Amino acid sequence: MINPVRTHRDFEAWKKSVDFVASIYDFTKSFPKEETYGLSSQIRRSAVSIPSNIAEGAARKNDKEFIQFLYVALGSAAELETQLIISNKIQISDQGEINVLLESLEEISKMIFGLIKFLKNK
Repeated sequence: MINPVRTHRDFEAWKKSVDFVASIYDFTKSFPKEETYGLSSQIRRSAVSIPSNIAEGAARKNDKEFIQFLYVALGSAAELETQLIISNKIQISDQGEINVLLESLEEISKMIFGLIKFLKNK
């Protein structure tokens, strides 16, 4: 039996990170207007970068390239974590909301790291 071709849509890390982007957009809606092109925009870009890099990497021809894109996705997750912490430090977000988002982000990061380990050990 032939295995069907796997795409980025088959990876749980991609699915969860796409849902997470929606949560981030909801979260940043309450930011002050002066942050529209500042921290709010950066937070959204970092969040979108996570599933985008998973998708781009999955479309590559080999695991080595895929792994590189997964590391970029992890870098975007670390960047996003920093931006969320900053949003709390400058008092434009609620600590409880931040904690929920950080927990989700940590789960996604662990999934990506697990995928990297799997691909490296194939």
